[in-house]
Amino acid sequence: MPGDEKRPGAPPVPDGAQESIPFETADSYGAYPRLRDDQIARLAQRGRSCAVAAGDVLIREGERCETFYVILKGSVAVVENYGAPDEHLLRVHGPGRFFGELGLLTGQVAFYTAVVRDPGEILTLSMEQLRDLVTRDAALGDVVLRACLGRRAQLVGQGAGFRIIGSRYSPDTRRLREFAARNRLPHRWVDLETDQEAEALLRRFGVGPEQTPLVIWRDTTLLRNPSNAELARFIGLPALEPGNGRGDLLVVGSGPAGLAAAVNAASEGLDTTVVEALATGGQAGTSSRIENLLGFPSGVSGAELTERAVLQAEKFGARISVSAEAARLERRDDHYALGFADGSEVTARSLVLATGARYRRLRVPGIEPLEGTSVHYSATVYEAQQCRTDPVAVVGGGNSAGQAVLFLAGYAPRVYLLIRGPSIEAHMSRYLIDQIERQPKVRVLLRTEMSEVLGDKVLRAVGVVDHRTGEHRRLAVRALFVFTGADPRTEWLSGALALDARGYVLTGADAQARTGELWQSQGRDCLALETSLPGVFAAGDVRSGSVKRVASAVGEGAMSIHFVHRYLGHTAAPGGSDTSPRTRPKESAWLA
Repeated sequence: MPGDEKRPGAPPVPDGAQESIPFETADSYGAYPRLRDDQIARLAQRGRSCAVAAGDVLIREGERCETFYVILKGSVAVVENYGAPDEHLLRVHGPGRFFGELGLLTGQVAFYTAVVRDPGEILTLSMEQLRDLVTRDAALGDVVLRACLGRRAQLVGQGAGFRIIGSRYSPDTRRLREFAARNRLPHRWVDLETDQEAEALLRRFGVGPEQTPLVIWRDTTLLRNPSNAELARFIGLPALEPGNGRGDLLVVGSGPAGLAAAVNAASEGLDTTVVEALATGGQAGTSSRIENLLGFPSGVSGAELTERAVLQAEKFGARISVSAEAARLERRDDHYALGFADGSEVTARSLVLATGARYRRLRVPGIEPLEGTSVHYSATVYEAQQCRTDPVAVVGGGNSAGQAVLFLAGYAPRVYLLIRGPSIEAHMSRYLIDQIERQPKVRVLLRTEMSEVLGDKVLRAVGVVDHRTGEHRRLAVRALFVFTGADPRTEWLSGALALDARGYVLTGADAQARTGELWQSQGRDCLALETSLPGVFAAGDVRSGSVKRVASAVGEGAMSIHFVHRYLGHTAAPGGSDTSPRTRPKESAWLA
């Protein structure tokens, strides 16, 4: 509670400081809004106010916070590494502002400490009280949500949060960095080979370089080469509940298709669990800006789209577990058992497979040692921050490559787009082509293919060949981004259900053609998105013949639930009302 912990030696505050706060952090892109008086009044009807003194700690870094705070008088500082020698002030909030970021809404631990700077008064609400209010006040809910999303993006950009110490050559270091980046967790990588801070940190904790990678937080917590699951639990990402009973639906994968399925299933009363091996959002979650998605005229980042969808699914009661890697699928009488790599399992009456696809690794000489350091298969703010002073190259001719080029052009002085084919129009949307043609930093090289990657510890150049002239040359770039098609994540399904020649899941008539006798025994035909296993459906990029676009994946995910209802024998009434005896009441929501 406020006032239960004070920092020794807090400086006195001059009279009137709470009315005039010239050092308050300016609002940036709606991340630090000031609530209107009427909004504060509605919050005050459910919350309670209390006095606070300078030095009171309201939120502590590394601990969960389940309280929503609004400043009525005084000011609050948001600090990283509070009380440590490297304490860093992130921002200051004054009257009318609230503090908290995405972790407040999702149950993650705090990535900062909030400490009273000038004495005054605050308003507190429990998260349950806040959720109850925003279900009735959509405008207030949108203000809070936008601010929390913006603040998470700023924490990520500032390199706040925990530190990963490890060698750029270590596969485990690359694994932890990818997991943290894909889950949009504020963190900073300390390079064992080049960062002077690494040696001091290793001495402080009494560990040697051979014991890395390490995860360090607040100079008090040390994890030695944690698994993805261990890091997920440490941060507060949701885990599968022990003894998870037989639910109505299990969604495997949490890209756009999986999240759309979860939202629609849970909103219609199906007991829904979502499991994800790496990070919510899938490939779309790494997109810097998606501009051709219905309802977002100015575009939306993959991260924001993902976070909104996750909160929406959880609003209706869907359970989402991250770092649960599916390993086997087994039919048992009237239900299915999904086994995970750690030996655990969960059962459900039906499944939606939405595991998507992964970008293909580029196979050219010299590339493997630089993957994860100078060679990347996604373009997020983590990678872009390393490209401010040197040229970069992007390989690929689809929308993912186009989005990456435009995003990186906001950081790097020069971006080369290498396309093996004769035309940029073959696989890229027109809106992206138009922007690329207008971007002076971008140079498009057609009929050009990578031949080698040059560099020892860091990328120095890439070798390319121009297939029109046969000319070989080198491009001096310091980072390489690869988007050269994708392969389905279906290795674990081989032998369990019907796949096409490339490993994508067959559905509908194609699946029935492989298992005709099975459907005769069922007394029906295979449904449109149903696989060769009755009650197991596929949606999005993992499905054979699907259109590889975000909007298409969302549509298939939503449509799959119609077929799930038919399989389960449910009769969902128009508008989302399900009269089945297994229907659950919807849980309290964050979003209205």
